[in-house]
Amino acid sequence: MLQTPESRGLPVPQAEGEKDGGHDGETRAPTASQERPKEELGAGREEGAAEPALTRKGARALAAKALARRRAYRRLNRTVAELVQFLLVKDKKKSPITRSEMVKYVIGDLKALFPDIIARAAEHLRYVFGFELKQFDRKHHTYILINKLKPLEEEEEEEEEDLGGDGPRLGLLMMILGLIYMRGNSAREAQVWEMLRRLGVQPSKYHFLFGYPKRLIMEDFVQQRYLSYRRVPHTNPPEYEFSWGPRSNLEISKMKVLGFVAKLHKKEPQHWPVQYREALADEADRARAKARAEASMTARASARAGIHLW
Repeated sequence: MLQTPESRGLPVPQAEGEKDGGHDGETRAPTASQERPKEELGAGREEGAAEPALTRKGARALAAKALARRRAYRRLNRTVAELVQFLLVKDKKKSPITRSEMVKYVIGDLKALFPDIIARAAEHLRYVFGFELKQFDRKHHTYILINKLKPLEEEEEEEEEDLGGDGPRLGLLMMILGLIYMRGNSAREAQVWEMLRRLGVQPSKYHFLFGYPKRLIMEDFVQQRYLSYRRVPHTNPPEYEFSWGPRSNLEISKMKVLGFVAKLHKKEPQHWPVQYREALADEADRARAKARAEASMTARASARAGIHLW
């Protein structure tokens, strides 16, 4: 879902002598009590000359480890997306899905990571597609998917009704709104399509839950004003970006979307302090607007009943 930041490389650490401007034996004139045999001084210089090479070697080893971690993380993400698609396709037949099938056709040599992979796949199924993954036979490790009528929290029932009660569509919209919010309230069109691909959803290819995802986004979400779509100024060739539409601003709070993102990343909303402060301000604005609306309704009702409060 949202993207996970990756390391861009490691700085090459300096040797101790470089931090201090050189080795003491090379930069200070020794006193009589500090004089050493020439052979010993020469040995000291040899050791000092070897230190930067050892440090560079250590830095290359660290960089190689960091690269290996990034590759492993990308592979894990790809495996989770593939497992989600596998489970959705298998569910079309309404037949139970076994752990051995998942390992054989998707997970492969990452079998040791099965608990983490299945847990992350279950979260994506729950929050993005509106399905709950249930293990109904622990002995044989057999799973089924249950279609949830309310894929998010109970208070989101109104948004679901606005989208025709379609859990997967609402989950996809929340993913896009989350991407936009986490990227500073706008996201390039290419970034949205890339996010879909990471979920295993090709924007221009038919998907049995979304139909044609790109058409759903451009014709439904944009036309219903859940998303705004505009050209980025001064771009050649032209580029386009998405932002929250007026309907999303009215119906879906920033705190709700931040909570959605936090659940997918297994973190608390406070993990993103900038977005969290903005969401708190949005909650306060909504509370004030609700209070004003309720006061206005009470005043009108009192006037109709002939009751004067002042």
